[in-house]
Amino acid sequence: MPPMAEINTTPLVDVMLVLLVIFIITAPLFHQAVPVELPKVDSTRLDDKPRIVQVAIDASGQSFINGELVPRDALPARLSEAALSAQPAPEMHLRADRGTRYERVAEVMAAAQKAGITRIAFVTEPR
Repeated sequence: MPPMAEINTTPLVDVMLVLLVIFIITAPLFHQAVPVELPKVDSTRLDDKPRIVQVAIDASGQSFINGELVPRDALPARLSEAALSAQPAPEMHLRADRGTRYERVAEVMAAAQKAGITRIAFVTEPR
């Protein structure tokens, strides 16, 4: 007697039907919401977007906050002012010219940290 060349699919169909029945029974249990009638109030929507402070440093080391030239000695005060005016603390997007000395970038970052700005993003351009 030659060996059987056909695959017996009956056990596979049986298992699939059992899984289908289990899914049909358990699917309604996933929806556990309790019907609650919530109160209606007048309120303003909270603005979840953080305020962004744009800081740029050109090749000569001059600093700009939101496009406005800021003298080196006034930078910490302006960053403190920006940090206090927005709650939670704003994000700082730092753009530094390729030729800017690392020391100047570190000074701006330290001034931002002292002002309470802890979220700093470096803005770059793709190649």
